[in-house]
Amino acid sequence: MRVLSLTFAIATVLGSAAYAAPLSQDKVNLLDVYQLAVDNNADLAAAHADYQAQSERVPQARAGLLPQIGAGASNSSNRSKVDTTTSSQSASRSGVVYQASLSQPLFRLDRWYQLQAAQASNEQSALELSAIEQNLILQSSEVYFAVLRAQDNLAASRAEESAFKRQFDLANERFDVGLSDKTDVLQAQAAYDAARANRLVAERMVSDAFQAVSTLTNVDLAALEGVKHSLPILAPSPNDASAWVNTASEQNLGLQAINYAVQAAQDSVKQRKSDHAPTVDAVAQYQKGDNDSLGFVNSGQSSLMGMPRYNGNAEQSSIGIQLNIPLYTGGMTSSQVREGVYRLDQAEQMRESLRRKTVQDARNFHRAVNTDVEQVQALKQAIISSQSAVEATQIGYDVGTRNIVDVLDAQRYLYAAVRNYNNARYDYILNNLRLQQTAGTLSPDNLQALSIYLNPNYNPDSDFLPPDLDKEIEANLRRR
Repeated sequence: MRVLSLTFAIATVLGSAAYAAPLSQDKVNLLDVYQLAVDNNADLAAAHADYQAQSERVPQARAGLLPQIGAGASNSSNRSKVDTTTSSQSASRSGVVYQASLSQPLFRLDRWYQLQAAQASNEQSALELSAIEQNLILQSSEVYFAVLRAQDNLAASRAEESAFKRQFDLANERFDVGLSDKTDVLQAQAAYDAARANRLVAERMVSDAFQAVSTLTNVDLAALEGVKHSLPILAPSPNDASAWVNTASEQNLGLQAINYAVQAAQDSVKQRKSDHAPTVDAVAQYQKGDNDSLGFVNSGQSSLMGMPRYNGNAEQSSIGIQLNIPLYTGGMTSSQVREGVYRLDQAEQMRESLRRKTVQDARNFHRAVNTDVEQVQALKQAIISSQSAVEATQIGYDVGTRNIVDVLDAQRYLYAAVRNYNNARYDYILNNLRLQQTAGTLSPDNLQALSIYLNPNYNPDSDFLPPDLDKEIEANLRRR
């Protein structure tokens, strides 16, 4: 159709001066962007390092239940002098002593609960890392489709600018031959100037969108594969909000992680309370060194206080059970118990808050997907109706029953419908992914399924509209 082709034509001169993402033979697809993010994203690398650090708390806590072995040596010189009523005696001790000690906890209730709390915290950290990895899938999709959305909006802005430029030129021609007044020219010029300003903003939005991809992946990309218009726009399966809520309550990674946080807080309270309990350790010690360093006296020295005399080295060893009963710690233990109880209450309240938000998100995204399905269909029809209105208004203007303002408004409604249609398509894709993330089922397989509908030859300037639009507009006109 003549008017349709003119309306949606892209001005070649305008396009050459404007920004456009370069089209290359090696366009990057959605899975490529995700893989680049996995390999290069700094936030994900930091999350992995944090998980590795958190996992070290388990062996640290377990160490408190395992044997503690130590060894050492000392070299000292001591001199003693004792005055009696009849004489004064002195003695000296010197030499090297080697020693080893062993301590094995037998009953340490606090350390046992500390280990359980550390294990629960480790499970929490693992799930939080999984949630961050899952969120990277959504982030990759968001920045990817933000580029496609911006490119389609830019294509619509260029087409709108081209249409208003043509209308401005026609108004000038009609004014020159006396078929219209100066007001029509000024109205058309104002619409063209506004469209040109909107196109400049759209160009910046494309650059900003590519910058977001670069920030996520640490790679500068020039072009991305676009989405085919054959992408099925279907209601979520199952199309039951309660089913999605139930799945989210069981599989949402954030909820699973905070459940372990509550468990860790419970074990921490038990650990604090067990500080009141007695502890039992098995202890053993061995010493070897010069006899005088160990408290014995050489035969050549004077005996002080009846101490026996020995020559050479001496050895000492001991083994036993050590019981410790805490009686009073200045209120420290009781205060730590209260702190643990408050922390537990905090964790439980945070879990409840997250549970409510998860339920809300599941219901909201389920509704959003269904709304997007209806919107895409309605807005596609709105494009058809708006284009028919543009043609009818243009004919009315040519015969004098409509004015230039009516024509410009009709074209504005048309391009608004175009933008809304493309935005609804990308909203549908992203809301589907957000619903999957809330339910805890989002995985790279979802990106693989989307990649089937990516077009490596996608050109926004020619593909931002459904390819069968001409036929549908003709059928719509015939029905009228």
